[in-house]
Amino acid sequence: MASFNKIVIVGYLGRDPETRYTPNGDAVCSFSIATTEKRKDEEFTTWFNVSVWGKSAEACQKYLTKGSQAYVEGRLMQRTYQKQDGTPGVSLDVKAGEVNFLSSKSDAEQTPQQAAFAAQAPSGPRKVASKKPQDEFRGGGVDDDSDIPF
Repeated sequence: MASFNKIVIVGYLGRDPETRYTPNGDAVCSFSIATTEKRKDEEFTTWFNVSVWGKSAEACQKYLTKGSQAYVEGRLMQRTYQKQDGTPGVSLDVKAGEVNFLSSKSDAEQTPQQAAFAAQAPSGPRKVASKKPQDEFRGGGVDDDSDIPF
């Protein structure tokens, strides 16, 4: 039987995206995204570290900022590390295959009331598929379909 690893996250960026380039010239964008769920009278926040490659990385750098809302789809990887106090820590890392921008940079800079009003505007999400540069010659790249089921 085959197996697969897929995660879908809708959350808010906790820091501005950071883009760097590999020696081969491939762009890699990293950012953190948080999801919050309410249980009774408590809120639980889970943080994920996200990495996006290629032209999608450059688009994330251009259009996302701290506080932006995004839909991220990719593979979940668990990483263990040692904290400064010597105790073991666990990090949840996502290698993104697709990123949808659910808000813009200007939305993230607004007050919550302004952002709620802007969310009612008839602009749909911007979808960026993470593809390698050579895939663009095969019809890959930015995909403008808005087929998110919510």
